[in-house]
Amino acid sequence: MPSIPSDRLRTDIQPPPEAFPNAPRSNQLNRIRAVREQQGVSLRTASRRLGLEMAEVRRQQEETADLTLSQLGRWCEVLDVPVADLLVDPSEPLSRPIRERAQMIRLMKTAAAMLEQAENVAVQRMARTLVDQLIGMMPELQEVGPWHSVGQRRSMEEYGRTAENSMPDNFFNGR
Repeated sequence: MPSIPSDRLRTDIQPPPEAFPNAPRSNQLNRIRAVREQQGVSLRTASRRLGLEMAEVRRQQEETADLTLSQLGRWCEVLDVPVADLLVDPSEPLSRPIRERAQMIRLMKTAAAMLEQAENVAVQRMARTLVDQLIGMMPELQEVGPWHSVGQRRSMEEYGRTAENSMPDNFFNGR
């Protein structure tokens, strides 16, 4: 086989990112978005738990965001994962315990939704049994609610943006 002269070799050619989906891109620093999505935590929930505006949460979860240790620590608390799972590791996309926990959360959300929407007594009993068994396996699942069918459910203590930014009574009167 003939050899190619070194001055004719192209070193600037890179394989497309999809060729190696688990390999980090050269400028990738964190996996916050992937972990957040796998944990079933919405942007709104993360924003509320972090006490940050949605735009800042979006910025911080970008793979190229260079976060401080304290910011990473807050994300660890919000997502209930060790810091190692938020940092890029070329060997595995997410640790096994985190993947399994995310699967359990999704299963609990489905079981809770079945229980909430069941009209048949037998289906309600089956869903209640499933929810109780899941909580028995993983007690922290008791805090997990059903999938939202429309929008986000809020408690009576929570207020939307409209309550924070009220308009004066004469706003719609002719200007």
